[in-house]
Amino acid sequence: MKLPRRGLYAITQPENRTVTQVVKDVEAALRGGATMIQYRDKNPLDAQYLASHLVEICHVYDAPLLINDSVELALAVGADGVHLGRDDGEIAEARRLLGADAIIGVSCYNDVEKAQAMAAAGADYVAFGRFFPSGSKPLAAPAEIVSLQLAKQSITIPIVAIGGILPENGGTLLAAGADLLAVIGGIFDHEPEAAARAYQVLFNHQAE
Repeated sequence: MKLPRRGLYAITQPENRTVTQVVKDVEAALRGGATMIQYRDKNPLDAQYLASHLVEICHVYDAPLLINDSVELALAVGADGVHLGRDDGEIAEARRLLGADAIIGVSCYNDVEKAQAMAAAGADYVAFGRFFPSGSKPLAAPAEIVSLQLAKQSITIPIVAIGGILPENGGTLLAAGADLLAVIGGIFDHEPEAAARAYQVLFNHQAE
């Protein structure tokens, strides 16, 4: 499964939801146009069971499923890749375990030099954020839009923006250099299909 070069990157919000509901919500987001899904679950009850179901539904829609934080879980369920945070290990080790075709993304927060280093080390995308106040990441340090602009000048792999992104503010990030918008609450706090469709206007407008 290939990494999308642009589009909506939906990140799961499984808290207080059943496996059935999470899968249903993810499928709705995919119907609405999400191009990639990340399974993020800070308090998992049965991560392997849920992630296995998400892999299946994502592949029906030809969308990659990435696992947040855990190379081991990605390997166990046959996910398409992994997203590595600050303390989640090295790209080289993830690549060794998951294979040459795996998608490996890295959080770079507000650090353009780190993003350049991660791109050189073999990351498939780099992520910056949070850009706006976020219910999912309330304590995350803020990122500056200028970081996207600087990264776009020196990095050729896709750039992801995350953190409080809504249809009303996401266009600013795309204009600054983001290729993918990673969204949690903006999709899953609402009816996911309709919410995902609202973001498509931003990408359609950018393409004009």
